[in-house]
Amino acid sequence: MTIEEFQNADLRIGKIVAAEPVEGSEKLLKLQVDLGEPIPRQILSGIARHYRPEDIMGKHVVIIANLEPRMMMGHESQGMLLAAHGTDEAPVLLLPDGNVPPGAKIS
Repeated sequence: MTIEEFQNADLRIGKIVAAEPVEGSEKLLKLQVDLGEPIPRQILSGIARHYRPEDIMGKHVVIIANLEPRMMMGHESQGMLLAAHGTDEAPVLLLPDGNVPPGAKIS
């Protein structure tokens, strides 16, 4: 990947304002994420086996905001939540270390 390709990724801080399981899926959560825009962005993430909706409400997370929308289990996902894989392969959310407003760009 070139630096130019990396710079095309729109990485931003988002605040999770709503979270719920996706009916019929054991691993997907449907998130509403505040990116500092008038309407929250809907993002589906495969973290339900490791995070409960009530535990991630209000968290600031890192997302890729400029992916093409994708249909998953009948719901549109409008971005991707970034996570690392822990030692047990469980996803670990990437969280900012400090107070960063929703929509802040990562560079």
